[in-house]
Amino acid sequence: MSFETISVVGLGYIGLPTAAMFASRKKSVIGVDVNESAVSTINQGKIHIVEPDLDMIVHAAVNEGYLRATTTPEPADAFLIAVPTPFKGDYEPDLRYIEAAAKSIAPVLAKGNLVILESTSPVGATEQLAEWLAVARPDLSFPQQVGDSADVNVAHCPERVLPGHVVRELVENDRVIGGMTPRCSAQSVELYETFVTGECVITNARTAEMAKLTENASRDVGIAFANELSVICDKLDINVWELISLANRHPRVNILQPGPGVGGHCIAVDPWFIVSSAPEEARLIHTARTINDSKPSWVVEKVKAAVADWLIANPEKTVKDVTVACLGLAFKADIDDLRESPAMEITEQLVELFPQCCLAVEPNIERIPHQIEGGAQLSGLDDAMQQADIIVLLVDHKEFKLISNELLSDKLVIDTRGIWV
Repeated sequence: MSFETISVVGLGYIGLPTAAMFASRKKSVIGVDVNESAVSTINQGKIHIVEPDLDMIVHAAVNEGYLRATTTPEPADAFLIAVPTPFKGDYEPDLRYIEAAAKSIAPVLAKGNLVILESTSPVGATEQLAEWLAVARPDLSFPQQVGDSADVNVAHCPERVLPGHVVRELVENDRVIGGMTPRCSAQSVELYETFVTGECVITNARTAEMAKLTENASRDVGIAFANELSVICDKLDINVWELISLANRHPRVNILQPGPGVGGHCIAVDPWFIVSSAPEEARLIHTARTINDSKPSWVVEKVKAAVADWLIANPEKTVKDVTVACLGLAFKADIDDLRESPAMEITEQLVELFPQCCLAVEPNIERIPHQIEGGAQLSGLDDAMQQADIIVLLVDHKEFKLISNELLSDKLVIDTRGIWV
């Protein structure tokens, strides 16, 4: 079939770039989001997130009339759902945003439509989405009811992109297409081939869901090994980055780099979806999550030790006199995404321990996050380097890599990313 009008529900770090790519191919795209500010910004041809090259694509698409945003879903040929999928306090998957998206598009669905769930989801979420749609629209048939004869086709197609490289990877990466039926998959392939040059690989919906979770759980396990290694090396007075560099000279060894933890809405979240579905079997995955989740507290202990050392070196001072600069709040380098960020978690803990003593440096945001508002001051890099007694490097932003050794010479430094060692 021909997909001339495409609706993308959720205009965040994945939804907006996806909408922009379809619009860049001269498709009529309706972006839907509950955030009125984001909708207004997009309709001005601007973007509300940091992602290289995306601003130019959105600006052109809006000006040429191929992309517009709204808070209310409208009829379309295909609907892509790219909303958050967090977990609850007990690490159980929280599907309320997917459910809300399903109920919002249900009134405008029509025979022949295609609905694709892009949100990273626990196994079975696509089937649950189809059930919610079926309940809301009993006048239409869905794949779980009549198979390939369904009025509305449903599939799962997880994104597989790296923040900071989303525009290129959306086009070039292979896509896993998991339709609830062969017809669902075929239609989904036809839709994505509008702009995807990578291979569209067909499987079923459950396997597609598990594929994305597996990719991120694999990364999480690798990072957990590196993070555990960093703790061991600290105890044994060994430079972990030098050690890893030496070990990686082996032709079949590729150890990842340690850090202050694991962040973002994928690697820090997705493994819990596997654990929740098979808690007795997912022992290694669970252990890796525990190791990575514990790393921020380990970093905080290192900062507390540095403060103690500073007080010993400055006996006339008190803890209220120390200034700690936290360099980076995002979950990875050169982006503004703070979701599940270990840097944010560390900064929050430090603000509680040393109120009014913390400077937060994050070059990719303009306002201090509400979690640390009132306890930390958002500072420019130059000012922080002048004022701070203790420097805590949490994110390897490009700006921080340019800091000279001379500027660090009279500071106590905790480098969790290994860029100054």
